[in-house]
Amino acid sequence: MSAPAPVKGPAPGGRRRILADLTPLRISVDYRRLWVGNTVSWTGQAMTALAVSLQVYDITRSSFSVGLVGLFSLVPLVVFGLYGGAIADTMDRRKLGLYSAFGSCALSVALAVAALAGYHRVWLLYAVVSLQAVCGALNSPARTSMIPRLLPPEHLPAANALGSMTTTAGTLIGPMLGGVVVGLWGYQTAYLIDAVAFSAALYAMWRLPAMLPDGPEGERRKRASVVDGLRFLAGRPNLRMTFFSDMCAMVLAYPRALYPAVALLWYGGDARTTGLLVAAPAVGALLGGVFSGWLGRVHRHGLAIVIAVCGWGLAIAVFGLTRNLWLGLFFLALAGCADTVSMVFRGTMLQVAAPDEMRGRLQGVFIVVVAGGPRLGDFVAGSTADLASPTVAITGGGTACVVAVLLLALKWRKFLNYDARKPTA
Repeated sequence: MSAPAPVKGPAPGGRRRILADLTPLRISVDYRRLWVGNTVSWTGQAMTALAVSLQVYDITRSSFSVGLVGLFSLVPLVVFGLYGGAIADTMDRRKLGLYSAFGSCALSVALAVAALAGYHRVWLLYAVVSLQAVCGALNSPARTSMIPRLLPPEHLPAANALGSMTTTAGTLIGPMLGGVVVGLWGYQTAYLIDAVAFSAALYAMWRLPAMLPDGPEGERRKRASVVDGLRFLAGRPNLRMTFFSDMCAMVLAYPRALYPAVALLWYGGDARTTGLLVAAPAVGALLGGVFSGWLGRVHRHGLAIVIAVCGWGLAIAVFGLTRNLWLGLFFLALAGCADTVSMVFRGTMLQVAAPDEMRGRLQGVFIVVVAGGPRLGDFVAGSTADLASPTVAITGGGTACVVAVLLLALKWRKFLNYDARKPTA
């Protein structure tokens, strides 16, 4: 299936977009359905995630048991992220997206039925969370690798910016709605709403045309290997740098684990202060998506990624030196905005510079990095803070992020010259 014909944008020197570019939603009905379906279902999933955590605590009265929810979702997400990417390169991606979305919907129904029946068992919640992670790991590479088949390359940065808004808005709104719904009508209502929300994603997938990867069927089967995908990535320095740059930010300069200590020690706050610290990067990321109209005019994506990751590191480093809450929230929001810019261009490079038959596997690697990087960052930040102090962990981590990404850019200088108009992996 060939890509749609390019659509002319505004003439040079004409109208300049500041707000998010909605052109992808206008020119592709299939992409519009997919975006709306993903937005609705993502919010529902965020509701369910909060409801499960609340229900586990209600059953066990143990914060450790609640923490295990994250572990039971992380392991399948990492393992099946790679495998799901390989599957997405061997079969009709529409069918894979449809089946995995249906699986997630059925699991939400199972949670609702169990809650309605009064069957409150923590093992069931863990099992369902694990299976939902498997479905998500299969769905994401299939859905993301379809987007370059629905839109011209010049509109992919705008599409990825819209996707970032979906993720961030769902992460902010879903838990708030989940807390209200659980408080008023119980866990079963939150799970049922999530199941209904999945109908939007199912409808969007159902209306898509067939999405077989490019290449002869025999060749697709021959290359259906996670190892082949990693081997391909090893020989593509530009694509490899997109992952290395994100790891610099998430592993070295991700202070999420320190927010409770920072809220108390620096600002004399409590849980509400911690909540503000958690929300600030997400608000910044959302604003980065809302005011993303200018991203489509940037062609040096490699240079933009390096600048954005350095911006993240610098903002985190300065946050580590602040002792004024509102100033600290400002720099965290600035970091979140920089992360959106980096994410948009990294995602676009993976979609444009990689051949269609490898996009699923590279998106699988992307899932592993996105899921695993912050968890490893939590460990690094927490360990450094215990050995030294939160200030050293945060400011030192932000500085280390900037130094590391600049050293990588000096080693692979071609990455800085990457031009979206002539993409090379």
